[in-house]
Amino acid sequence: MSDFMDKAQDFADKHDKQVDQGLDKAGDQVDQRTGGKYDNQIDKGVDMAQQRTGEGDTSPR
Repeated sequence: MSDFMDKAQDFADKHDKQVDQGLDKAGDQVDQRTGGKYDNQIDKGVDMAQQRTGEGDTSPR
């Protein structure tokens, strides 16, 4: 499992912008499916996830 996690972290480090974009899209999909009911919580979760991947948040949010 450690090898998988190392590879995942390496990918996130090398492709931070793409990872952040993917997290944004996932957050938008969840927001859309919940009718915006949890918008603030979803945005906060996406922001926290983006800060923990790669070199930090590259999203324009």
